[in-house]
Amino acid sequence: MMQPFIKLITLLVALLGLATALVGVIGFIVFLSYSGIQLPSLAGEDNAVPQPVAEVPIPKALADPAGMWRAPDWPSVDFEPNAADIKYGKELVANTSEYLGPNGKVKAISNGMNCQNCHLQAGTVPLGNNYGAVASTYPKLRARSGTEEDITKRINDCFERSLNGQALAKDSKEMIAMAAYINWLGKDVPKGEIPAGSGIYEVPAMDRAADPIRGKLVYDRQCQSCHAADGQGMPRPDGKGYIYPPLWGKNSYNHGAGLFRLSRFAGFVRANMPLGATFENPMISDEEAWDVAAYVNSMDRPVKDLSQDWPDISKKPVDHPFGPFSDEFTEEQHKFGPFKPIREARAKSK
Repeated sequence: MMQPFIKLITLLVALLGLATALVGVIGFIVFLSYSGIQLPSLAGEDNAVPQPVAEVPIPKALADPAGMWRAPDWPSVDFEPNAADIKYGKELVANTSEYLGPNGKVKAISNGMNCQNCHLQAGTVPLGNNYGAVASTYPKLRARSGTEEDITKRINDCFERSLNGQALAKDSKEMIAMAAYINWLGKDVPKGEIPAGSGIYEVPAMDRAADPIRGKLVYDRQCQSCHAADGQGMPRPDGKGYIYPPLWGKNSYNHGAGLFRLSRFAGFVRANMPLGATFENPMISDEEAWDVAAYVNSMDRPVKDLSQDWPDISKKPVDHPFGPFSDEFTEEQHKFGPFKPIREARAKSK
């Protein structure tokens, strides 16, 4: 009778000892936790020191949006006496190729690109090469031609250079409409004033030349998904132009276009590219903008006779890439930079 009782007592003592041991282990772990001592890692894990997570740079707006030029409210166009012309003009700017491209239903006088490929959202985007200052500053004397130019001359320059095409007749329905639209956009800007946010962003000059090789890396990473690896863009399925325009080749802008100057191309992409970027939320750096401009403008494109441009060669911009020049710098430096030495030399010569 006593033997089973003794076994029961022995079992109870063993269980009590095990419970005491478990309480001790738990207490020890709690002590280590509060004392800051770390236990060894689990088997198979390295005791590596945690690496700091790299900070993601916060995009910095290129300009203060307060006071930026904004286009008039579109519905207000109905109150204009020439509303029909203005509406047709906007349609021509937005869908130039449909009316005036290689298969244009009015006439075939341009390369298939649209005006708004370079003048974003029909010329209304702040720092998107908009038309905000055109009505207030034209007519004006332009150094490139050496003559006083009106809005029709500016429009035809775009047709002959950026669209690598032919000029519109000044009295044509299309010219009248496009001029009406551009004038309407700037109707609230006082004469002679250049509103904030008009034109193209001025990218600070670098201390080195822009590098096409680095630019190709930027292009491959940021641009080719829309403009294609060969730079030929993405044509519309209906053949009426492009979803994304070609950046070089026979259907792109010729070397007389404004965007063939590195500062103009760099400023345009800095504030507007890749797709989704704005001046308030830029996606590439100053250096990337200069370098990708160098890459794109190193590629083959149509040639234009520029022999009548810049009759006063001292008025050529520092990044106009064709001689003769009024200074001793090479064509290569005038194309790729660095531009600071050219500006400094010009300032000293005045």
